[in-house]
Amino acid sequence: MRENQPLVSVIVPVYNCDRYLKEAIESILRQTHTPFEILAIDDGSTDNSAAVAGEFSASIQYYAQPHQGAGTARNYGTQLAKGNYLAFLDADDIWEENKLNRQLEAFANKPEVDIVFGQMKNFHSPELPEDVKQKVYCPPELIAGYHPGTMMIKKEAFERVGLFDTHWKLGEFIDWYLKAMEAGLKSVMLPDLVLRRRIHQTNTGIRDRDFRKDYVRIVKASLDRRRGKTQP
Repeated sequence: MRENQPLVSVIVPVYNCDRYLKEAIESILRQTHTPFEILAIDDGSTDNSAAVAGEFSASIQYYAQPHQGAGTARNYGTQLAKGNYLAFLDADDIWEENKLNRQLEAFANKPEVDIVFGQMKNFHSPELPEDVKQKVYCPPELIAGYHPGTMMIKKEAFERVGLFDTHWKLGEFIDWYLKAMEAGLKSVMLPDLVLRRRIHQTNTGIRDRDFRKDYVRIVKASLDRRRGKTQP
């Protein structure tokens, strides 16, 4: 590790992503900021994800848990993390090589900030059938990335908010982010592209679309908490 460089703990939840995991890990290893630890948390995979991760055994720490969901895997990673900062990358997505560096620069320029986000861009995975590509639109422009894969957060700020609530089937990050805003955490959104988000047939949002009502319940729960704080 370079002296006086902040350590970033990168947490990668893995569930049956042997097809994409190599690209994800390589995008971390290409980062222009090098003091980081990679914590890959296998969430009960039944494919060859462990073997793929084994190709990088000199660079990553690999842990396994029974299948409980990405939120639980991220929580496990945060408890193992030794870094001053936390960052998250899903095993099917890809970081831009200057992602960590740009976000650390933002923290250095604005020490009062707790969270730094960046822009993301969706892309169709090459193996996706054409008929599915037609149904799932990927906008050509950048999207403001309120997403775990675009986020870097000070570890002490994450601990102030607490762990991801794992009882949600979808939307545990939205729930966590709303709680962070309620707790008064300060965030900034960079104009830079930091994450390429892969669209494929086993995306959680596609696979678990029947649970989209969770989003409404999450927002309602946040509104109820806010009302409770303002009532005499």
